[in-house]
Order: sequence, then structure tokens, then C-alpha cells
Amino acid sequence: MTSIPKPKSQINLLLPWLDVLAITAWGVLILKFWFTGKLNLLIHPDYFWLAISGSIGLLLVALFKTKQLLSRRRNYDVLSSNQHLTLFPPGWGSALLLTAAILGLIITPRVFASQTALNRGVTDLVGATRAQPQEFRPNSNPEQRTLADWVRTLNIYPEPDRYAGQKVKVQGFVIHPPELGKEYLFLARFVITCCAADAYPVGLPVKLQGTGDKYPSDMWLEVDGKMVTETLSGKRQLTIAATSLTEIPQPKDPYVY
Repeated sequence: MTSIPKPKSQINLLLPWLDVLAITAWGVLILKFWFTGKLNLLIHPDYFWLAISGSIGLLLVALFKTKQLLSRRRNYDVLSSNQHLTLFPPGWGSALLLTAAILGLIITPRVFASQTALNRGVTDLVGATRAQPQEFRPNSNPEQRTLADWVRTLNIYPEPDRYAGQKVKVQGFVIHPPELGKEYLFLARFVITCCAADAYPVGLPVKLQGTGDKYPSDMWLEVDGKMVTETLSGKRQLTIAATSLTEIPQPKDPYVY
């Protein structure tokens, strides 16, 4: 009895090209984020070289794979005799990678905002924060400290009265935590140590001369004032007593590194 030859499917010829497309798309995606200035929203600048090198490597691999496929003179079966034992059909992983890359090319990364900060516990920062401590220099100009510098300093010297009367000039975005009264707002920044996945908020409460109704959530402000001690939610808290609040555009580098 003559055996019937195993039919060959067009998909067996297309699957290797799906791999090439997925690899190429990810290389292009990373370079796009770099050229458009969005890479700093995803990873720490110290790792830019690694991401860019990786994207170039992916494009080189895709080029090599393309030449390899074009030079082939034979047909082959992707579906092996034991294919029925696999969990996913062939090409499934490449299809997912390609889909994710296409979505990345279409969707622009966005800066973390107030709701993310509230979800990650921004109001529990002072006295229990992951911000890396810095050396405390009592003779340094307090007005040169960023919002993150103040929180880092508080990690070492948490007594708020120590800073009473010191001038402060910081920038950040507005949060309105429900536990704070209308005469307060919370000024925050996100710190990124490796990538956006580990970003966490740092910030300080700001005491206003009026109410915070005219400062909506996510508005970026530059706050001038002096440090005072306030009791908020039953805790003594270092607070900025604002003398002026100026709306500013979102910085080019919205995260603190």
C-alpha cells in the first residue's frame, strides 16, 4: 500500500518570517523611544546604553536571519512529529512579541500621575521611604535641595523641628490625598532606580494660604516657602509653608534619579 505524503502548509514558510518581524519590531521600538525622548520614562538613564545596544543587536540578528531565510533552497516543516505535545502552536510566542511591539509603537508612554502615587502610598513616605539616604550637610543651602533631597535627608534626621524656618524651593506635581484638609496639598515626584516598574513617589505636604481648589491634581508647581512642623493624620510632619506657588510645565525629565 502506497503511503500518502505529509501535506505541507504555507504556514511552515511564514513562521520564520514572523520571528524576523518580532525581532525587528522590538529593535525599532526601543530606538524610537530613544529618538523621541521617551526612553527616560521607561528606564533609568544609566541603562540607556544597554537598551540601545540591545536594540541594535536585535536589528543585526533580524538582518542575519533575513539573509539566512532568503538563501535557503529547501522547504521544511515547522510542525515536527511530536508537535501535538507542545502547549502552544508554533509561532505563538513570536506573535505575542510582535503584537506587544506594535502596541508600543502606537501607544505613547505616559508619565506616572497622582493616582499612581496614591496607589503606591505617597503619603507614607516620610519616616518610611525607599529613597536612598544622602549625606546631611547642615551648612548647605536648603533652597538647592530638590524634593527628593529633602525626603532623603529626613531619612537620616527625621525630627521635623530640626528644619523649622529653613527656606525651600522645590518642584513637583499636585496630589490631593483624601486625609489632608483643603488648606493642604501634597507635592510629589517619582524616583526611578532601574525602570518604570520600580518607580516610587516621594513628596511633602504643602500648607497653603488659602485652599487647594485652584491647584488640580497632576498640575506641576514650583513652590517657594519655609519649613514648618504640622500635625497631620496624628503625626508630626515636616511641611512646606508656601509663600508662592507657580504653575510650571512638566519637566523634560519628570522623574528623579
